[in-house]
Amino acid sequence: MELLKQHARITAALMIREMSTRYGGKPGGYLWALFDPVAHVVMLTLIFQTIARLPSLGTSFPLFFATGYLPFHCYHSMQSFISGTIKANKALLNYPVVTPLDTVVSRYVLQTSTSFLIVIIVINVVALESNLTLHVDVTTATKACGLATLLGLGVGLSNIALFSYSSIYEQVFGLVMRPMMLLSGVFFLPHLIPHPFDNLLLYNPVVHTIILFRRSIYPEYWAQGLDLDYLYAFTAISVFIGLSLFTLSATAVREG
Repeated sequence: MELLKQHARITAALMIREMSTRYGGKPGGYLWALFDPVAHVVMLTLIFQTIARLPSLGTSFPLFFATGYLPFHCYHSMQSFISGTIKANKALLNYPVVTPLDTVVSRYVLQTSTSFLIVIIVINVVALESNLTLHVDVTTATKACGLATLLGLGVGLSNIALFSYSSIYEQVFGLVMRPMMLLSGVFFLPHLIPHPFDNLLLYNPVVHTIILFRRSIYPEYWAQGLDLDYLYAFTAISVFIGLSLFTLSATAVREG
């Protein structure tokens, strides 16, 4: 019990440190983390309103893009934040009381809290700006965002280990991630893509988190292509593999 209390105190201290180091040097501090997703939604709305009269779902461009971008942001920001955990906390790992897992847990809790706060704020701002009354299925929305953060955690944990062994892999992974937002269904509904590309997109688990999140916002959305069993299994396997690689490489990560 005392050991758990010690790790809880360390995690809390690391979270405070992460907030100060990550946001303290930026104008607006922590508010910048909240403003950035809003700016993305506004930019996407302005671009696509010039080339289409109506979004693929509903009547509000800002809401359509927000419901695609937010779960993607939950995944992408998490995997990016977790992947850089050890590099950002290398000096702290010289203290025996601080373990690599402590730094991961602190980052996961901080980023999850931030992501959920972003989702709440952006959806409410978009609804207010578009003069919409939303009937959000909170349970489904929470499930979608939670699974997205867990996917990001699994990928991030694997990357901690793999980045430490190969700088080439780190560069290749960065290249692969660049078109990920386009391939995750942020800008469109997957079932509207010509066959067989619609089926190929569904192998991307992030697509399913976006479909699930959109179903929580749009009652009329049938969520074509959503496979919760696939999403659950992929998420569980991702976290398991990530934890396994992270544990096996803990010594190398600490000393690397």
